[in-house]
Amino acid sequence: MDCKIVAATNNKNKLREFKEILSPLGYQIVSLKDLGIEIEVEETGKTFEENSMLKAKAILEATGMASLADDSGLEVDALGGEPGIYSARYCEGSDADRVAFLLDKMKDVPDGKRSARFVSAITLMFTDGDIVTARGTCEGKIAHEPAGKNGFGYDPIFFVESYGKTFAELSPEQKNMISHRGNALSELQRQLI
Repeated sequence: MDCKIVAATNNKNKLREFKEILSPLGYQIVSLKDLGIEIEVEETGKTFEENSMLKAKAILEATGMASLADDSGLEVDALGGEPGIYSARYCEGSDADRVAFLLDKMKDVPDGKRSARFVSAITLMFTDGDIVTARGTCEGKIAHEPAGKNGFGYDPIFFVESYGKTFAELSPEQKNMISHRGNALSELQRQLI
């Protein structure tokens, strides 16, 4: 098995999470930036898993090294699962624009119908052909307005009832304990032990 793994992200928070879970198992996580590589992978899959697999395969082929990729997003039940795999490109503009767009679509949806979940699909692809996949979710609901300054994306409107707060109101440590990516990484860790 490979000991060095290239993470298909330059997001510092994702890299930190990957390292926290995989370093104790003997894996060294490096970023594309660490290797001086810039690559954009077109997400043409129809599921989080397919997009995660596409990214991992492209990175493995570009680097010749084991690769780790995730695809994640928000699924809102009242919107038929939107934005789903299109979470990062739900509308033009910034994270705040996407939050405003989603809240506008939800303006007439009552409290009891605002259920949602964050989903993360992770693929770890080794050079010998072995592939390990994991999926994690975190259930919550869509708040009526943004709250909190932590996190990114839809975190300010993703309300977690057990904490009585949005993801953006939680500390990074609290969020990592219950997040979709944290759950997927824990599942990945279980499969690797």
